[in-house]
Amino acid sequence: MNTFTVVEELGVAVVSIDLAGSPVNILTAAVKAEFETLLERLGAEKSVRAVVLISGKPDSFIAGADIEQFVGLPNQAAAEALSREGQATMDRVAAFPKPIVAAIHGTCLGGGLELALACQYRLATNHPKTQLGLPEVQLGILPGAGGCQRLPRLIGVRAALDIILAGKSERAAKAFKLGMVDELVPPPLLRSLAVAAAVRLLESGLPRRTRHGGAVAWLLDANPIGRALVYRMARKSVQAKTGGHYPAPLAALEAVRTGLERGMRAGFVDEHRRFGELAVSAVSRKLVQIFFATTALKKDDGVEPGTALPRPVRRLGVVGAGFMGAGIAGTAVSQAGVEVRMKDAELARVGKGLKAARGVLDGRLKRRRITKQEHQRAADLLSGTEGFSGFPRADLVIEAVFEDLGVKRTVVAELEAVLGASAIVATNTSTIPITEIAEGAHHPGRILGMHFFSPVDRMPLLEVIPGAATAADTIATAVQFGRRMGKTVIVVADRPGFWVNRILSPYLNEAGHLLMEGTPIEAIDRTMTRFGFPVGPIALLDEVGLDVAAKGGGVMHAAFGERLTPADAITRMLADQRLGRKSGRGFYRYEGGKKAGVDAQVYRLLAVTPSDRVSPQTIEQRLVYAMLNEAAMAAGEGVVRCPRDGDIGAIFGIGFPPFRGGPLRMIDDLGAAPVVATLRALQAEFGMRFAPCAALVAMAEQGGRYYDGVTAAAPQPLSGAS
Repeated sequence: MNTFTVVEELGVAVVSIDLAGSPVNILTAAVKAEFETLLERLGAEKSVRAVVLISGKPDSFIAGADIEQFVGLPNQAAAEALSREGQATMDRVAAFPKPIVAAIHGTCLGGGLELALACQYRLATNHPKTQLGLPEVQLGILPGAGGCQRLPRLIGVRAALDIILAGKSERAAKAFKLGMVDELVPPPLLRSLAVAAAVRLLESGLPRRTRHGGAVAWLLDANPIGRALVYRMARKSVQAKTGGHYPAPLAALEAVRTGLERGMRAGFVDEHRRFGELAVSAVSRKLVQIFFATTALKKDDGVEPGTALPRPVRRLGVVGAGFMGAGIAGTAVSQAGVEVRMKDAELARVGKGLKAARGVLDGRLKRRRITKQEHQRAADLLSGTEGFSGFPRADLVIEAVFEDLGVKRTVVAELEAVLGASAIVATNTSTIPITEIAEGAHHPGRILGMHFFSPVDRMPLLEVIPGAATAADTIATAVQFGRRMGKTVIVVADRPGFWVNRILSPYLNEAGHLLMEGTPIEAIDRTMTRFGFPVGPIALLDEVGLDVAAKGGGVMHAAFGERLTPADAITRMLADQRLGRKSGRGFYRYEGGKKAGVDAQVYRLLAVTPSDRVSPQTIEQRLVYAMLNEAAMAAGEGVVRCPRDGDIGAIFGIGFPPFRGGPLRMIDDLGAAPVVATLRALQAEFGMRFAPCAALVAMAEQGGRYYDGVTAAAPQPLSGAS
């Protein structure tokens, strides 16, 4: 390998890291071996007095370790050995007899940051793409090459735990403020200033570092009593956020605690032991599989390779300035950096929409996701109209109008009359078939669905739905633009409910049946949050809006018949003008926009007396198996192109617990035959809605699975995608 190139300047060896054939630098086993050989050579060369590590990639210092290596780990002992090897490499850097300076531009994550932490000095560019962090817990592991030991000693236990336990990344400015880097520099000057820093270290030694935080830092970071309080509060916070389903954050907390209380060597031992346990755990395996799936989707345009020529999108039109339209507009300007023209029937609505879209930008600024300058540039890209002025220049238009077939067809006809010859029209419908919306259109090949989820700026999933006549380049263009908006994109078939709402419908329906049987609202929601969902199904109905849920439920009932007959709960709630959170009245009470507990009046409206006669186990079984059965049925119908897309859609679209891998992988874990047996038992007790679908029965009889090892079958093209 020739990953490292060395040039000497003023007695400083400037080592450029550039992994061949990869868009980013990663620490593979071969790269680490080559690096250690290089260190040995540089240590022996008398002309070399100091070293600078810098990247040859445009926007990446080192993106982390090679995730592929985790898949091949056969057991805990092998995982522990991998961690020990990483610790040993970083120890050699830390103990190197000559100063080593890390010159960081772009992503510096995981093992990349652990390497930088082992260096004597760090510079980082003040560029938005420069991010430093330890995201390991997101893969179900912990920083295993010394990160749990070096970061707390550098910036204090509180700041370090904030990064390690959440798997956070920080922009360079924040990293500098925390003390993770010693200098913040302009990108063009990074190399020269890094060499100057190395020379300065030779002449003057390491500068004295001052710990931030003053007296509070001393009280909480610098003495055992304060640290004990920090550990206790961190543990409480982690348990509240993870529900005990994710062991990595607590393991990382203990590795940090061991190192600070018993010394660095003991910390290293605890770190590699816990890394070994985590790396081969079921949770980590699932999270790594999700990582691979989302990485693959970033390169998947939803069509057969070579069959499409996606078009650039520089200008976006949005028809409908309501909540969804404003969310789409705000996300598009902030993430994709395109001009956005919003339209609604009245200027007052346009004004409200523009204000809401700027609210998306305000939120990103407040959370420090963008700078003030980026906020202003994005805001300048927004404009609005009550007509179609500006729309002839749009490359893509997304309509987010009322969920009515006639209204949407009218909008499509109006757009076709004003748009350019190659412009694409996308509908943000969640229920209406795309082929029906495109019926009668002059250019159905340029029409498709782009189903965003609410709130658009925070929900990571986008379903792209081709109609029967949608052209391949239209699909690829929509998928690529969705990714520019920061979305994970899956292409799904034009079937009622598409994928996410299809598998969600029986789950919500069953919650309604439980409610009408007198099962308490809190019991239903508590059971499913303990299962791992971010919110329970009743709370979700309030969030979605009971009017929206009723309309979607009606579409699904019409499409699938008695099996998806809605429970009467929502109808009774709507009769009392309860729409959920947006009206301040739903199954829950809302005060100041915040949930304030169950509204006891709901039971009177539903004419039920709450009772705990249904056990949490039965609640969970009825809700989960209703979803598993529907997922198997929809997958069998080809609603998703492969199991990967189905599971990612469930995880990112409705918050299916990531540690369970998704509904299709969960069927694999349980076994198709036991799932069928459970469904038949539920069918005998509760009726035909639990009858196992034909695809699942066939899989059980044949001993089939959705996944072979950790990979899924290759995606298959959908109707309209050729």
